[in-house]
Amino acid sequence: MPADPLKLMALDADDLAVISAHVQDARVLASDIVWRQGEKRLVVGMSRLDWEQTLSGGTKPRRLIAALRFDRVLACKSRNIDLQRPTAMLELVGIEFHPGEAPGGSALLLFSHGEALRLDLECLECELTDLGTDDLGTSDLAIAPLGPEG
Repeated sequence: MPADPLKLMALDADDLAVISAHVQDARVLASDIVWRQGEKRLVVGMSRLDWEQTLSGGTKPRRLIAALRFDRVLACKSRNIDLQRPTAMLELVGIEFHPGEAPGGSALLLFSHGEALRLDLECLECELTDLGTDDLGTSDLAIAPLGPEG
């Protein structure tokens, strides 16, 4: 685990762009997407590349287990995500924020094969927190982004 685990908050589109950069190429199991409608919360567990370690000259890329949380979510809609296949692996490409009636808007989580999540938000409130190293995802195959075969 890095000396200081990453913990980022996003309260506006610029903040969310920073989080998006950190979760680029993260792997997400469909079963690790948890929509808690009564709490107005979406939590996404993921295995993300440790971009800080890679960019600082680390010789062996590694993955970290992380949690991405959105609060004040009014609705969560998915496209092309088969919840009947909980072991389906998704690769997160990025996150966008589209403002609506202030302070609300929509957050789009975009995945590599056309899958997407759209979150309708009261306001943007997102947090990314590292939880530890992905000891099972440290092989060269686990480091590379997923190919077209998934």
